[in-house]
Amino acid sequence: MKFAKISQVAHYAPEQVVTNDDLAQIMDTSDEWISSRTGIKKRHISHHESTSDLATRVALDLLKKSGISAQDLDFVIVATITPDSLMPSTAARVQANIGAKKAFAYDLIAACSGFVFALSTAEKLISSGVYQKGLVIGSETLSKVVDWSDRGTAVLFGDGAGGVLLESTSNQHFLAEIQKTDGSRGESLTSCQIGLQSPFAQTEDDEKYLTMDGRAIFDFAIRDVAQSIKDTIEASPLEVDEIDYFLLHQANDRILNKIAKKLGVSIDKIPANMMEYGNTSAASIPILLSECVEQGLVMLDGSQKILLSGFGGGLTWGTLIVTI
Repeated sequence: MKFAKISQVAHYAPEQVVTNDDLAQIMDTSDEWISSRTGIKKRHISHHESTSDLATRVALDLLKKSGISAQDLDFVIVATITPDSLMPSTAARVQANIGAKKAFAYDLIAACSGFVFALSTAEKLISSGVYQKGLVIGSETLSKVVDWSDRGTAVLFGDGAGGVLLESTSNQHFLAEIQKTDGSRGESLTSCQIGLQSPFAQTEDDEKYLTMDGRAIFDFAIRDVAQSIKDTIEASPLEVDEIDYFLLHQANDRILNKIAKKLGVSIDKIPANMMEYGNTSAASIPILLSECVEQGLVMLDGSQKILLSGFGGGLTWGTLIVTI
């Protein structure tokens, strides 16, 4: 029987850093106002690199670190809500950029849950026995869909990419998962609505910018997401104290603190990097995982149990427990 394992990680963010003080120069806000409410101190904002450019940097780094050829890849999945274009997909652009001529490629859209959804999907592809190796990347340039005149959302988001190499193995590494969607609450977090445009239609305006009901999303995260994490742990062979780290979507440090209390775990087990990156949607969890490996918290030697949990637009939320 075939299983899948995460064998390598990588991340990349644009060089340009925009601090809270920088934002205070262009809108009515302050470092104290932003950091006290969100924990965010700065974010990386792309000057010229597209979503596929960021994802390509991650893909090339994954290949370099693992020592495999792009020709060895069976698939490339990119989770994103800020693609370069709807067609070709961002994943197809990455596949071309790295020369993965044998790989099929597609984008997956599930907002801030995108990486978890994509990783779950990729695990099924490899567990089928048909495919041996693939890349799963979360990549975003949210700066292009943020309304920079709206301080309620503009201060929250950043650009970046992270990803993993998934490979076939004979031992089980994915231990439990729960994925959920509630489209009835979808209007509380929206982006890039494209209206009808034809000589035969009642013309509708496009709504490019990201909009968010912050209170509704906060309540959703601390209620539904926390319960889903509990349910996933119960469905796994592990107790909560056997999980080494909880890598949660980096939306807001208040959310992380609330979830830690609900789970009864030390905040030390819930790493955070939103102070450096802001909310990078589908990229946040893989960036955090890659940084945890860089810092020596996660060893990539198969000795640790890691919980990954994403939540966001859709509304969507999903949790995976994996051995890494």
